[in-house]
Amino acid sequence: MGAVQRAYLASTRMLSALLLLLGVAMVVTALARGGGALALGVVIGATFAVLGAARLWLARGGAR
Repeated sequence: MGAVQRAYLASTRMLSALLLLLGVAMVVTALARGGGALALGVVIGATFAVLGAARLWLARGGAR
């Protein structure tokens, strides 16, 4: 595997982890400010967290 491909995989994993953490932070913030289960921050945060986790899972090889 070349250096460029390793850098691409590392950056994909890093950005996916950041997306996951951002989603979790959005959910926690929305709930701490009194939002309910269907508050906009909770819904969008949960979506970010799921997408980040899915990208991490796919970047490591999926269901191999």
